[in-house]
Formats: sequence, structure tokens, C-alpha cells
Amino acid sequence: MKPVRIGIIGSGNVGSGTLQILSSNASELQAKLGFPLIVTAVSSKNILTKNVSDFPAGALLTDRWTDVVHSDNVDIVCELIGGTTTALEAIEAALKTGKPVVTANKELMALKGAELFDLATANGTTIHMEASVAGGIPIHAVLREGISADSIEAFFGILNGTSNYILTEIESKGTAFADVLAEAQRLGYAEADPTADVEGYDARSKLALLAQLAFGQHVKPAEIYCEGISRITPFDFEYAHTLGHTIRLICAARQTPAGLALSVRPTLIPKSTILASVLGAYNAIWIRGTAGQDTFYYGRGAGPLPTGVAVVSDIMRAARDLKSGASLRVSPFSFQKLKQATLASSDNFTSGYYLRFRVKDSTGIIATLGKILAGNGISIDAVLQLPSDDKANLPFVITVEPAREAAIRSALADMSALDFLVEAPLALPLEKGL
Repeated sequence: MKPVRIGIIGSGNVGSGTLQILSSNASELQAKLGFPLIVTAVSSKNILTKNVSDFPAGALLTDRWTDVVHSDNVDIVCELIGGTTTALEAIEAALKTGKPVVTANKELMALKGAELFDLATANGTTIHMEASVAGGIPIHAVLREGISADSIEAFFGILNGTSNYILTEIESKGTAFADVLAEAQRLGYAEADPTADVEGYDARSKLALLAQLAFGQHVKPAEIYCEGISRITPFDFEYAHTLGHTIRLICAARQTPAGLALSVRPTLIPKSTILASVLGAYNAIWIRGTAGQDTFYYGRGAGPLPTGVAVVSDIMRAARDLKSGASLRVSPFSFQKLKQATLASSDNFTSGYYLRFRVKDSTGIIATLGKILAGNGISIDAVLQLPSDDKANLPFVITVEPAREAAIRSALADMSALDFLVEAPLALPLEKGL
């Protein structure tokens, strides 16, 4: 049967993984599809300086993405360069030609995905984005088709492998954040500029995308409350363990009477929960539905081959649609149209909290902090202090009963001028169960 021809824009990690799977699994893919997939064009900025043997024989190699999009020898376009500028131009141009697009671009799809879906529909074609969240976990397919009959109440996820690797290394080895980050960069888990990972921005884009699939509401990443992990220390894990908890960067989404409650932040979670067992660079998502109740999804969150599997699986979906003449079988966002999101203010998040202080030891510290907490309507649950010889930089923890985020922030602001503080207090939500 006549092959479906693939054009790939981008030959970095994901692009190379995609090419490897298309080549090494070619016969199995053909057995599953009933027709072959062949790569007929590849573009990237520096492709003309690379070894041609790294690419499919006979494929057009070009440093211009326009050559791929407008080639008469390309049926499906894969955008694998990332970013929100050139990638957007390439995807829009491909959709306007009526060609299906496959992308791994979480940032762009979180920002512009709904508009690109409309553009695809208007041009009688499709857009696919499974690889944009959680690498090798087919979480889009789960929400779009696998459990689409259910109404989602909440989900919690570990969606950034770099941050999870750093946190679990701090936990297991007692190493400081900066040292673990340097090791993660050496191993290739973290970028030279790790800001997007360690400050939670990468996870925030993924949360925005999953929230759109789960709840049918258009969420902008910048609207989501976000905190990173750079202040987490080995002391925090010691105290968390004392409380029967661990610390993970949790992407949380809940339906509430006030709207969607969304956040990305380091959180204390019970060690007995399944998310607490997610270690290293793995991702996981726990979902609660009204009818189906709890389901859990776990796997590699990144990497050329796990992500390449998701890209090639999307290529297969797009190729089947081309062969069958289907232009819109299932919306990439599960819902046909996204509503404008109604988001609950983070001020109204209510939880127990873990408050970690580092102080110059003196008398009356607990009394002073207790007075400020009480003045903001916050009740102390417990005070924890592990042995320490450094009285000039003494860590201890206060846990508090469930309180509004606004009250916690107000109390922290009231504490900011206290002369015994070595640094600003660290406040983390304390989940009793997920």
C-alpha cells in the first residue's frame, strides 16, 4: 500500500528519538498500520553540517522549515523544535496547507493550542500533541479517550522529571540543592539554564494543558500559582520524614465551588501515598473521576526515546486518519470547544501548612511567632526541633492547622521584619492525603 510521508522539523533530542523509532520499528509499525511510514524531509538550523548517514536515505535535508511544510512529498508535518515563535509559524503554515501536524511543544500548546485546533478544523485537518506532557505516559489519550466518559473531579501529578530527580537525590543523599543541580546538569537531566524546571514553569505549562483536557476550560499558564524547589534543603526532608511525609513538586488541579483550583508547588505528601514512591526522573499522574474513582499513570517523563514513542504514536493516528479520510475523529482537547476558565483565587486555598524557620537562637522566638500566627487566625498544630549545634542558624518547624493561603501569606509578611530570622520562612502545604 502507498506509504504516508513524514516531514520532521527539528533534529534535537526528541527529533533524533523520533527518527530512531521510525527507522528501527519500521516493519512493526507497518504491520500495525497496514502501510509504511517513510521520512521524506528533515529540517533544522545546523542540519547541513551534520553527517548525512544520521538521516533517512533519500530524505530532503534542509535548514529551512518552509521546505518541509510546503513540500509536495510530505503528508504529515512534525514540529519538534520547541519555543513559541518559529514553531508557531511552522505549525500555522502546515495547518493552512491542510496537512496534519504532530507536536511535542507543551509551552506553545498551552498558550495557543485551542486556536491551533480551530485553525486545523477550519482547514479540514488535525493536530496531535501527546508528547507535550509526561513523555512516555499516554496521558492525553487517557483523558481524551480512555476515561473520557467520566467527569474529572481532581488530579495531582509529578510532571517535571528534573525537579523530581533533584528532590529525591536531596532526600536519599542529604546533599544540598546546588550540588544536586550541578550533578543533574552533568548527567543531562537539567539544562544549562535550569530555571524552567526548578522554578516550576515547565510543570506549569503541562498542568495548564492537562487542565484543559480534564475540565474543558482554557487555562493560561501565567494564571496558575507557581513556586519552585530551590529553597528545599536536607533539613526539610528530615522534618518531613518525622511527620510521615516526603516532599514532591506537585501539580494540583481540583474542581471547587469557586472554580478550578490550580497550583504548582513543593508540597508535603504522606509517604503512604502512591505519588510519594515516584523517584528520580519519572513522572506520574493520579486522577479522580466521579464515576471511575481513582486511576494512576506512571512512566518516563522525558528522554529522546520515551518522548519519541509518543510522537510516533501520534504520527500513526494522523496517518490512519489520512488513509480513512477522517478529518476530526477526537478533539485533541477532548472537548469540542474550551470554555473560558473560572479559576479559584490561590488566596482561598485551604490546607495545613509546614512552616520552616532558620533563626539566630534566642529566648521568646516561639512566643513571638505564635502571637503573629494567632493574630492572623492560624492555630499551631506542633513545634518540631531536631538537634543542631549551629545556634546562629538553627532550623525548626511549626506545623499549623488548616488555614487559608491568604492568612499564611499575611503572617509571613508580619514576620519579615523579625531580627532573629536568618532567612524568610518557608511555607509548604501539608497534605494529609491525596
